[in-house]
Amino acid sequence: MGPDSPFPFPPSASDGELLDQLLASLMGDFSSWFERGLVLLDHCPEAVMPAEQQSSLRARIELARKELGAATSLRQAAPIPMALEMETLAPWHQLVVSVWDLSASLRLSGVSLPDPLDDEGPARPGT
Repeated sequence: MGPDSPFPFPPSASDGELLDQLLASLMGDFSSWFERGLVLLDHCPEAVMPAEQQSSLRARIELARKELGAATSLRQAAPIPMALEMETLAPWHQLVVSVWDLSASLRLSGVSLPDPLDDEGPARPGT
């Protein structure tokens, strides 16, 4: 890797610093998408998603937000950088995919949606 490296981290960063930066960015993305999912649900008519499914998705998002908050607190309290297991991250990723699907369904149905609160968050067409 040289100065034109596609990676946003300096080559001198230690493995722990790199892990910490990557994980912080990933957790921030999860947080942004979970918040966006709640906004989308607030604007979701039953014609797009039945109330029971909306309630289930909302409960999953709320649980994931609590888990993410706990993981963030643990990371901040740890004296050394720490990773998260794939068993923790995979359900959050699937939940983000569900938010993307909801967003696409709302757009296809012509539902007017507010702009995402954070334009610097992860980009996904149709959100």
